[in-house]
Amino acid sequence: MPVDPRPLAIAVMGPTASGKTAFAIELAQRHGGEIVSVDSALVYRGLDIGAAKPDLAERAGVPHHLLDLREPWQPYSAAEFAVDARAAIDGIVARGRLPVLAGGTGLYFHALLHGLAAMPEADPGLRAAIAAEADARGWETLHAELAGVDPAAAARIRPGDAQRIQRALEVFRLSGRPISEWQRDPPPPRLPLCVLRLVLAPADRATLHARIAARFDRMLATGFLDEVRRLRALPGLRDHPAPLDLPALRAVGYRQAWEHLDGRTGAGEFRDRGIFATRQLAKRQLTWLRGELDALRFDPERDGGQLRDAVSRFLRPI
Repeated sequence: MPVDPRPLAIAVMGPTASGKTAFAIELAQRHGGEIVSVDSALVYRGLDIGAAKPDLAERAGVPHHLLDLREPWQPYSAAEFAVDARAAIDGIVARGRLPVLAGGTGLYFHALLHGLAAMPEADPGLRAAIAAEADARGWETLHAELAGVDPAAAARIRPGDAQRIQRALEVFRLSGRPISEWQRDPPPPRLPLCVLRLVLAPADRATLHARIAARFDRMLATGFLDEVRRLRALPGLRDHPAPLDLPALRAVGYRQAWEHLDGRTGAGEFRDRGIFATRQLAKRQLTWLRGELDALRFDPERDGGQLRDAVSRFLRPI
């Protein structure tokens, strides 16, 4: 069988709190790698504790890419991520090092590994206008409007999914063409790498739930609410007409913390809601990961040896 001439890369995927970050750092240290974050929350400055962003000590040991790219009120799309990630990967390969793609954002992985159909770029003015319409009329009304111009998109977008409704209407108003048609166009060429896809996920859902609760409590103990207080004081968020509609603040934990600091929940209810939202995120991620048919799956609690053997065989094939 001919040897695949493409550069090698490893994708470390999994639900939140599954141990992806620790394993990716270990992998990069052991095999001369650099980490490319594939996480939609880690691109935002100031989202550190609640987003489980690698700390300065972890970053000092292994180079990390695609962290802290935007302020929390600034837009950042999956298409922009794919461009930035490819540039980072090109640099890693040029340095003779191993790209380690680590995260749990399925859309970002899809954009990077498979490509996205070309479509109009984001228009901040139009986005603001659509958000203002939503404030006045409600997102369900805008979802109904979307159903009139793009039934296919409306059928797969929930009426409360503000980000996707906004993007679908933005694309239609900019181009006069439904986003569902744009998405059927042939995507750009795939990432020119030979990628080993690894999924880390506890086989026992109760184990994952326990890890989620323990991590949320650690975040609270290390100052998560103080972090959100600092975010609330930033002029770009303090003066925003609808901060909880921003993608950054839809990251799990942040919306719940914001509402708690508004006095809408007590401490116990805030903790319960934050843990529940994180469980729901993990459930969505596991659904996406079931579609990654060519990935190798490991339970990080019990399959550590097999996981590391799979990496060694990939990097040093017999």
